[in-house]
Amino acid sequence: MYAKYFKRLIDFMLSLIALIVLSPVLLILTIVGAIAMSGNPFFAQLRPGKIDPKTGKEKIFKLIKFRTMSNKKDKDGNLLPDDVRLNKYGRILRSTSLDELPELINIIRGDMSIVGPRPQLVRDMVFMSAEQRRRHDVRPGLTGYAQVNGRNNITWEQKFEYDLQYIDNGITLSNDIKIILQTVGKVLKRSNTVREGTVSDMDFGDWLMVEGKVDKAVYDKKQAEAKALLNA
Repeated sequence: MYAKYFKRLIDFMLSLIALIVLSPVLLILTIVGAIAMSGNPFFAQLRPGKIDPKTGKEKIFKLIKFRTMSNKKDKDGNLLPDDVRLNKYGRILRSTSLDELPELINIIRGDMSIVGPRPQLVRDMVFMSAEQRRRHDVRPGLTGYAQVNGRNNITWEQKFEYDLQYIDNGITLSNDIKIILQTVGKVLKRSNTVREGTVSDMDFGDWLMVEGKVDKAVYDKKQAEAKALLNA
């Protein structure tokens, strides 16, 4: 009953209230972000959402976050490495998870839920198995079961296992409340915001390559598939 009839309503109401209450914070971060990033403080990126029952395919939506990395490029027009583009302001946003606040808009629009599997990149999705892509049977979340069980310090496969456990164990109000409270604790402790020893986590396809689970031919084919989806 909760998952089918009440979860979406609760998501909408709580996110709308949060957006109103946090509007002064959002305004300040927008102004400071525009200065720190020398331009647009927002970052929008296409992500796979819930599977459309009519098409059987994931709905691609535009996720909105606060920008944590600048768009600085080298003399050839290529983006500089992540550790160069991630400035002090961006590190603060990531460590406090404040960069995620604009996703409240995605929740209100119906792209996301408060609790659910985190929306990954399209280029991550194409490398997922059919079983792993069952995580898209529900709306992606602002936080999720994987986020309170290691977040960025667990393997990609463990993340997907936790996502499926969240779905298969039954989506209930009590479990969602538990995950939200655990998330608050993680945010206050600033734990597992990035993988130890890294600035940005490795893409799923790159991780599979490093682990020797896909070869170069498969990798290139999947990357081309992702580009086609993004350009569609």
